[in-house]
Formats: sequence, C-alpha cells, structure tokens
Amino acid sequence: MTTTELLTRAKAASVALAICPTETKNRALAAMADALTGAAPRILRANDEDVCAARSTLSEVMIDRLRLNEARLSAMADGIRALINLHDPVGEPLDEHVRADGLRIRRVRVPLGVVGIIYESRPNVTSDAAALCFKSGNACVLKCGKEAARTSRAIVDALRDALAPFALSDAVCILEDNTRRGAEELMHATGLLDALIPRGGAGLIRACVEGATVPCIETGTGICHIYVDREADLSVARSIVNNAKTSRPSVCNAAEVCLVHRAVADTFLPMLKQVLCDERQAQGLPPVELRTDAYAHAIIGGTAASEEDFDTEFLDYILAVRVVDGLSGAIDHIRRHSTHHSEAIVTRDRARAARFTDEVDSAAVYVNASTRFTDGGEFGLGCEIGISTQKLHARGPMGLCALTSYKYIIEGDGHIRT
Repeated sequence: MTTTELLTRAKAASVALAICPTETKNRALAAMADALTGAAPRILRANDEDVCAARSTLSEVMIDRLRLNEARLSAMADGIRALINLHDPVGEPLDEHVRADGLRIRRVRVPLGVVGIIYESRPNVTSDAAALCFKSGNACVLKCGKEAARTSRAIVDALRDALAPFALSDAVCILEDNTRRGAEELMHATGLLDALIPRGGAGLIRACVEGATVPCIETGTGICHIYVDREADLSVARSIVNNAKTSRPSVCNAAEVCLVHRAVADTFLPMLKQVLCDERQAQGLPPVELRTDAYAHAIIGGTAASEEDFDTEFLDYILAVRVVDGLSGAIDHIRRHSTHHSEAIVTRDRARAARFTDEVDSAAVYVNASTRFTDGGEFGLGCEIGISTQKLHARGPMGLCALTSYKYIIEGDGHIRT
C-alpha cells in the first residue's frame, strides 16, 4: 500500500473517530490494552530480532531503549488503560458568550484529524501514540526507525486487530517504508496529514521542522541542566543529580549538564564524583564520565570539557560539569545552551528559587526535584505523545488536550450582518 493510500484510509477513519462516543472509545482502548498483552509472545519475538539486528550499530544504552520484556510490555498496556479514566477532551466547551442581539458563540475542543508521528528506536512510542491519538479522536500514521521496525509492526498489528470489531482499524496505521523517503512523504502530505510530531534526536527534529510542509510540532532534544546553588542541601543535590543522570540516561528528561556554585564546588564536586563514578564502579555499574571545565577539573579530574560538550544531548552515562560564579551565571549559561526542555535548581533559599523559575524559559522548571519527572504519566496526563519545547499550540508533556484544536459554533435565529 502506498503512503497516499494509507493516509487516505486514515483520513476516512478520522472522520468516524471524531464523532465516536467516549464510551465506545474507552471500550476500544481496553481491547487494545488486552490485545497488546495477548500478543506478547509475537511482539517479544519480533523485538528479539530487532535487538539482535541492532547490536552492531547501537550502543548498549540505546539497545536498552529498544528492548522490550514482559514487564515493559505490561507497562505499555497499563498506559493505555490509564487513558480510559482520563477526561475525554473532544467536544469540551471552552467558553461561550451571547451577543446583545442574541447570537450565541461557543468554542469547543475538536480533534486535529490525522496525526503523523516519526520516531526512532523506542517501541513503546508505538502504543503510547496510538492510544493517545485514539482517545483524543485522531487517527495516527506512525513511521518508526528501522531498528524498531519488526517490533512496531507487531504492536500495530495487535492494536488494529483489537479495533477491527469497532470498524476503526485504520485509525492506527504504520508506514511500510522505514527509510528517509517514508519520512519525507509524511512531511509533504499536505491535505492528508493535519499535524506531524517528530520524536527523536536533534537531526530528525530539525529535518522535520525545517523541511515539512504540513504543520509540525517540535518535540525536544533535552539538554537538561541542574544548578546546585550555594544554598543547596548538598546531600539532596547529590541524590537529585544521581537520579536525573543515571536512572535512565537515554531519555530526553535525563540531566546532561550540572552547574555548581563556586562557593560549594570544593565540597560538592567530590560528593558528585563519589556517587556517579566511585560508588557505581564498586557496584559493577557503568560509571558516569564527567566532562569538567577547568575549575571542576582541578578538583575532581575527569575529561576536560569542550564548549561542544555543553551543547550536546549525550543520552549516555556522560555529564558535563561547569562551575559558575552564582545564580546569574547559572541562568546565563542555561539561556545560552538550553533546548528549553527541563531545568532544575537545588536550593533552600525561596527567593533564589523564585528568581530561577521566573527567569529560566523552559517547558519545565524544577525546584529541588529531578528533571526525570518531565513525563506525561508523572504529570497526571497519562502516556504522552512527546515533550514539546516550542511555545505555540502546546508546551511540555503533550497529553490528550494537546492533541486537540478548537472550533467556533455560532447559533442564531435568522441573524444577518448589517
């Protein structure tokens, strides 16, 4: 089937789905979740094949993003079920007013229509995106990277089987073409695709934002910063940085840069090295490579950092470390290097925390908490379609409401404009 044919079928499905009652959508979501776990043997076999094929090209950290097991597959199904209990935004009244002449003007939420998602080697995106689009009344057309092709196809097959009794199988589609050409066809599917969401590295996102002729929502590369202030509880700071860097380094909300106030650098940096390097090595875990500026290097060594390191999303056990003169220096560094995803300050001073949250212009700004919470599930939105780092239409974790637009409904009684 050609991409145009696939998009045409998705477009027809989106028309039916847009007026589908919430109760029907929820029953379909339950069936999708059950189908996912029911097809576990087939999906996991396909995933084993993908993992084996990717070992020669992907790092172990990226292999971890690709790999599925029973627990992860069960979590994917639970993510779909969680959407059942969330409010259906479609048809929600946003505001209304009645003019003096009796003309009633209402604004209500409506689906976007057909949403394209281009993503790389994270098969959980397949079910997350499909379920979010479905609940919000949108058909989706998925284009995964070649590394996850077998897994994603097996997942989509299971979801489409679940939707067959509802006559909505074409609400979830996946491109056969896993090459760049397939992505370009989605990027230029004007009239058939209502929105395009890229999820992946900086190169993929830049190609879509710069090259797409359909509306594109920019989801974030995450050069996430944690600033350890002079007023920080250093044991808390150590715990936060450790969690933000090592709990899952391959995701966009992992910390990539640690900024440390010069007043606490001599005390905190050895603590940081101990938890990220020495203790992990003693436990048989991958130590974090610290790429340190000149001041930090003189205290704890590490790899001498280049300026490029402060503009890199490592997605690995690597952390760039810089010592700054104070809060103003930290904010200035973040302004120059941030991708506007997630930033954090660790401090006990409320005034300094308030200044940080006021002046840092990112989608999520934290005080005394790990950046790893930037996630649809953690924010109570259910699974997410991505983290938007732009300001128009949607920002931050994109849940159901972010996949809707609105329209005006105007009711009169023979009104004419004079």
